[in-house]
Amino acid sequence: MAVTSSSKTHICQIPVTGAGVGLKPEHAEDILMGPRRVDFFEIHAENYMGDGGPPHHLLQRIRRDYPLSVHGVGLSIGGVAPLDREHLARLKHLIALYQPELFSEHLAWSSHDGVFLNDLLPLPYNDISLAHVCAHVSQVQDTIGMKMLLENPSTYVAFGATSMSEIEFLSAVAQRTGCGLLLDVNNVHVSAVNHGFNAAAYIDAFPIERVGEFHLAGFAEDCDSEGQQLLIDDHGRPIADTVWDLYRRALSRQRFAPTLIEWDNNIPAFSTLVREVERARALILAQTGESAAMQAA
Repeated sequence: MAVTSSSKTHICQIPVTGAGVGLKPEHAEDILMGPRRVDFFEIHAENYMGDGGPPHHLLQRIRRDYPLSVHGVGLSIGGVAPLDREHLARLKHLIALYQPELFSEHLAWSSHDGVFLNDLLPLPYNDISLAHVCAHVSQVQDTIGMKMLLENPSTYVAFGATSMSEIEFLSAVAQRTGCGLLLDVNNVHVSAVNHGFNAAAYIDAFPIERVGEFHLAGFAEDCDSEGQQLLIDDHGRPIADTVWDLYRRALSRQRFAPTLIEWDNNIPAFSTLVREVERARALILAQTGESAAMQAA
């Protein structure tokens, strides 16, 4: 099947109060045959870099009716090596083809010396890393012709070479490159537990004015080699109440942006994802209502 350019002339932008889910082929019938129940869909870019086939057939049908967000997992933005030009060219083609409203990537690295690793790995927050990340973000934005959102990671180890906080690092990247930020609230909770910092304080200090999208997801609980609690960002279960509370706290800062429910493992029925979307929408609308009331008072 040849893949042709997708028109979005009748597609409105993702509303800032909108909530969406990742596009899964298991849900195709529910999406195409049922009522409209989510505001947008998000895809992982690397799953659509091949030519034609069922993935593109479904995505073209979805794109005719829904706004789209593209989320990258393979650019290795945080690596010291130059970006893979072939990968970047495939990303440029995908962006041009489907014209998404949003594009995001992780503050992480996933390749070294031509070897791609099946993980998103952390980096030290210092001036050397900052220079590499800023150069990579600028290169991506120049190539694809749109603003990129950089996501705060979930991490399990920290570096002694770090000389600034994660928030200071993200703020510096956004200021130098003009990129936006993706605030993954679940990642904040996971990293806070794993490293022993205060998640609420992180949310309060985050440069909320830069946020162009929120992510919410579930996590798994484990223990490290010393028997200490370890959280894993597995996207395989419902969003925890603690994460919902942090999301409510972020919304209370009066920054509204599209919210994605991430659920990539142990894929549930579409109706389960819709319930999570509805819960996010309710929190957004409650906060926007409070905001409007305060302005009218």
